[in-house]
Amino acid sequence: MSSLDKAVQTQLANIQAKTAKSLEELYALIDRTGLEKHGQIRDMLKNDLGMGHGDANTVVHFYLRRGEEEPSSADDALAGIYEGVKAGLRPIHEAIMAEVDAFGNFEVAPKKAYVSLRRKKQFAMVGPATKTQVEVGLNMKGVPATDRLVEQKPGGMCQYKVRLSDRSEVDAELVGWIRTAFDAAG
Repeated sequence: MSSLDKAVQTQLANIQAKTAKSLEELYALIDRTGLEKHGQIRDMLKNDLGMGHGDANTVVHFYLRRGEEEPSSADDALAGIYEGVKAGLRPIHEAIMAEVDAFGNFEVAPKKAYVSLRRKKQFAMVGPATKTQVEVGLNMKGVPATDRLVEQKPGGMCQYKVRLSDRSEVDAELVGWIRTAFDAAG
């Protein structure tokens, strides 16, 4: 079992312990609501069960994908994320990951449209924003926004976002911001 698989299993076990409900019970609760959209179900879990955003998001992800085969590896997930017109963006992604790999231990959690990077908590998200740009979402506090480092509205998945159109934009400034987020995630 990969460290990614172990991390997901740990998160699901923690969710079940916190809610005192098995995944099957959580799925049955969702079924009874009649809700079908990801955001609606996530918000219901947050409001009705007091789940955090990340835990609710994970439950909804697995609930909506019941019966589907999960990618067997991070490479399989990346192949799906960076396919077709977005295939040309993968070298930017790989350049970012090469820099982050030098920081130390962290988890890579592929999602449907991006990759989440985690330590004790998520510190970054990397994925295509458009056909021509990769977006790096960063979780950190106390960093002044710039034209490049765009502060996001409170309550989102990340506090800042940076868009890149070329591998050369994976520079010391971006790596410094990612390192700040990495260090803050613990």
